Amino acid sequence: MTRPMTCRTAKTTQAARIHALISASLADGHLLPRTLPEIQTHAERFVVAMQGAKVAGCAELAPLSPHVAEVRSLTVDGSARGRGVGSLLVEEVRRRARREGFDTLCAFTHAPGYFIQRGFSIVPHLWLPEKIFTDCTGCPRFRHCGQYAMMLSLDSTVDVEPSDSARIIRCA
Repeated sequence: MTRPMTCRTAKTTQAARIHALISASLADGHLLPRTLPEIQTHAERFVVAMQGAKVAGCAELAPLSPHVAEVRSLTVDGSARGRGVGSLLVEEVRRRARREGFDTLCAFTHAPGYFIQRGFSIVPHLWLPEKIFTDCTGCPRFRHCGQYAMMLSLDSTVDVEPSDSARIIRCA
């Protein structure tokens, strides 16, 4: 019997596993490298998806300003892909961002459809200057970035889950 997947805050002792997950995904070109000391320093910002004692995936809630946070370093172990682990992580990061008082959650991605399915919208990069000035200007791909800027407003009076299709109005 497969154990249920749970999410929780990462522990500093899991930094090496998080680093290994991120490093394994670098070849895809969808993540930026992270150093082990950086992950150890910010371990409490990471959410890990656990199946029993195994870390199956991770994501970071990275504050960019008092109002904007980013879903960063979202990755899932190859053996756990296709089982909803990424969705579980994004939802947990969204909940934490709202609970911590952020107005906006952003992501920069090569897979915009994935985030659109979770309620995000594609926006111009310039709508997220916090990200541009925090990370992008120092990136070697800055002038030829292939990532989409995604944004999700958290400042809503009604909490509608992206999976609650009966409460979402779609424009065609």
